[in-house]
Amino acid sequence: MVCDRCMMAVRSTLEAHALHIEALQLGEADIRENLSRDELKPVTRSLEQLGFELIDDRKSRLIEQVKNAIRKLVHQQEDTRTVNISDYIAAELHHDYNTLSTLFSQVEGVTIEKYFIRQKVERVKELLVYDEASISTIAFKTGYSSIAHLSRQFKDVTGMTPTAFKSQHMPRKPLDKV
Repeated sequence: MVCDRCMMAVRSTLEAHALHIEALQLGEADIRENLSRDELKPVTRSLEQLGFELIDDRKSRLIEQVKNAIRKLVHQQEDTRTVNISDYIAAELHHDYNTLSTLFSQVEGVTIEKYFIRQKVERVKELLVYDEASISTIAFKTGYSSIAHLSRQFKDVTGMTPTAFKSQHMPRKPLDKV
C-alpha cells in the first residue's frame, strides 16, 4: 500500500472477509485473527485482484518496511538534505542498517541509496508535472544541494533532463513499481 486509497481498498477487502483490523498503515495491516494458510487463500485472492500481495515472511516484511520508510521520507517530508538515510532507516525500523542494507540489496538487486534516489526522482517528476514550482524550488524541496545535482541524478535515472521531461510530459511510474 503506497497511498490513502490503497489503505482504504485493503481495509474494505479485509472487512469484507469479516476480519478485525488492529492497525493499518502504509504497507502493513495487522489483523486480530490468527488464520491458517487455507483460511488466508480467499483474502489473498481478493487482495491480488486489487494489485496487492500478502507478505508473510520476515525478510519480505523488512524489505517492505524499508521501502515504506523511504517513501514516507521522500513524499511526506520537506527538505531531506539534513537526513542521513542510514540513520533514518535504522531508527525507523529499529534494526542495524548494515543488516537491512545487505538484505535489501540481495532481494531487490539495488542498494537502499539507489532506491532512495529513484524515489526522489519520482517526487521530482510529480512536482514537474504539477508545474507549480521552478526547478530550483523543486531541488530545494526534494533535498538536492543544487539544480546541477538534481539534474545529474534525474538524467542518470531517466535518461533525460528535468526540463526535457517537463516539456515531453512523460508518464510517471506508480510508487510501488519504482
